[in-house]
Amino acid sequence: MPSVSSRELDPTERRAIQKLIKAKCANYDWEYGCLLLDEDCPMMIIGFTNSALCKYFRNVVLYYDPGLQVLFQDGPVRICKNCGSPFPASKNKLYCSLKCSEIARRRKNAKRNRKYRGKCSQT
Repeated sequence: MPSVSSRELDPTERRAIQKLIKAKCANYDWEYGCLLLDEDCPMMIIGFTNSALCKYFRNVVLYYDPGLQVLFQDGPVRICKNCGSPFPASKNKLYCSLKCSEIARRRKNAKRNRKYRGKCSQT
């Protein structure tokens, strides 16, 4: 299992963080930046995964995007077998969400049914 270490964020990850802040952060204002600090939001210019994160961002805003949440956590990470997105490893989970597990279950059932129908038509 790959684990997340301190690394530089790529431009797509930075844009995703900025988009998430603009959409979900209650302390962010388009005109003034961070309302708590009365200056530009420090999360908008974050560069590394080991950077100090705003507590509100870590506890509330990051919750909305599990893909970004994985970037900032320490510990093992798994890749979803259905959609390929990273998620925190826990026990024997193979899929990142219930939606992905449901899709995988349906595909498996369809494959099994096709195989069964193929055997019945041959006899």
